[in-house]
Amino acid sequence: MLSFPPALQKLIKELAKLPSVGEKTATRLAYHLVANDRDLANSLGESLRTAAQQVRLCDRCFFLSEESLCSVCKNSARDASVVCVVEKPVDLVAIERVGEFKGSYHVLHGLWAPLRGQGPDSMKLKELMVRIKSEPIKEVIIATSATVEGDATALYIGRLLADAGVSATRPAQGIPKGGELEYADDVTLSRAFAARSVLSVS
Repeated sequence: MLSFPPALQKLIKELAKLPSVGEKTATRLAYHLVANDRDLANSLGESLRTAAQQVRLCDRCFFLSEESLCSVCKNSARDASVVCVVEKPVDLVAIERVGEFKGSYHVLHGLWAPLRGQGPDSMKLKELMVRIKSEPIKEVIIATSATVEGDATALYIGRLLADAGVSATRPAQGIPKGGELEYADDVTLSRAFAARSVLSVS
């Protein structure tokens, strides 16, 4: 049976591991890089190597950075008393794109999803509680997505914050139920943050 050369098969296999990339899409991408655009293939390979070597997690908020602290955490003009908790780095970028939130962040890198074997230890939750104890934080905006897992995570964090005596809020309506934060438009995000409400954990 005829098949692609081993090197191309390996490339297809690796590309197919990316989120939302199936075998057919991976095959098209691999073919384009190898057969039609060798310059792009070379520059892409170099960019991947550089990013893998230089990009790390911020020591404080766990956003992506090339230094120990990201640009947000290094900005002394940000309000350290308000922390916005998000699931992933792209959510932080979406909120920053709006340009209205002036506090700091905390990236969980996951959600509480017991059916997928993801509990509190699978996200940066202990690190958040350490910050609560060591920083002058008065409010935590829990901006996880409006999904079952996002809501469950928000409720769990809200209870921990209530025990710690810290106010927990959620962005207001406008983000559709089941919607991912990163896909919300700027106006929706802006209004949601402006009209955020106290999280009920009872």
